[in-house]
Amino acid sequence: MNMLAIAQDSFGGSDVLKVVEVRRPEPGPAEVLVRVRAIGVNPTDLWHRASGGLAGGETPIRLGWDVSGVVEAIGPGVTLFEPGDEVFGLPRHPQPAGTYAQYVTSPARHLVRKPSELSHVEAAALPLAALTAWQALVDTAGVRPGQRVLIHAAAGGVGHLAVQLAKARGAYVIGTARSAKHDFVRGLGADEVIDYTQVDFATVAHDIDVVLDTIGGEYGPRSLTTLRAGGVLVSLASPAEAYLADEARPLGLRATFLIVEADRAGMQQIVALVETGRLRPQIDTILPLELAAEAHELSQSGRIAGKIVLTVD
Repeated sequence: MNMLAIAQDSFGGSDVLKVVEVRRPEPGPAEVLVRVRAIGVNPTDLWHRASGGLAGGETPIRLGWDVSGVVEAIGPGVTLFEPGDEVFGLPRHPQPAGTYAQYVTSPARHLVRKPSELSHVEAAALPLAALTAWQALVDTAGVRPGQRVLIHAAAGGVGHLAVQLAKARGAYVIGTARSAKHDFVRGLGADEVIDYTQVDFATVAHDIDVVLDTIGGEYGPRSLTTLRAGGVLVSLASPAEAYLADEARPLGLRATFLIVEADRAGMQQIVALVETGRLRPQIDTILPLELAAEAHELSQSGRIAGKIVLTVD
């Protein structure tokens, strides 16, 4: 049996993405086959499309990690799910998963049951971005009640979930965003919002305990100046940000670069936040799978507040 998927034979702009017909995968041991209903679009998708990302220079490649759908079949040894179960998660990351497709296989323990509070579109918007926020703020930085947390690009895919998560942990949250997005960020629970186009955030943000940097470049060194003694900077931008660890150490600070990992325990924590009303993804745009290239162009525009999601009929 065949299925439709998005694939590319070369690296480059969104025009390299094309709809192809490929063989439907079959679940192996400890795997499930998921009939895909929705797929979250993330900046890492664009990075891999343009340059190969963590996969290097090998083509062809199939993009996508976020997925929400219905279990179609289970492989040998799977005890968590049965056909018909609604699930969502982050299969295989940071290894290739290929969720831009009608069907995808996943290790069973990279998925969790979709809470009834979420549609498939909302669920697909969560895994990579919410797990990134969780692993950065909780697992890495250990955010505690009363701490001051600075979140860059607070209206973005990771940022808007990080704001909610930091508030759920009892933090005082400061976000950076363009003025047009300030109401959006405040609505997520941010205590302060800085318009980075008008003000140098490093001159107004001070005594920060944790910085979450989704941007990179000059934002890393400037963010270090906002931290109090013992503060933590977690960068998500690129492996090149690892140099900040050496910059931070003499200042009595900690800086680290994070790559999100598939994490069932983390996903269960995210589900608990959803079920108690403390975490909700915000959807900016919904497009069909066939318009993946358009979704990438929109993502690159910088006009997004929340997430872009692809749907599969």
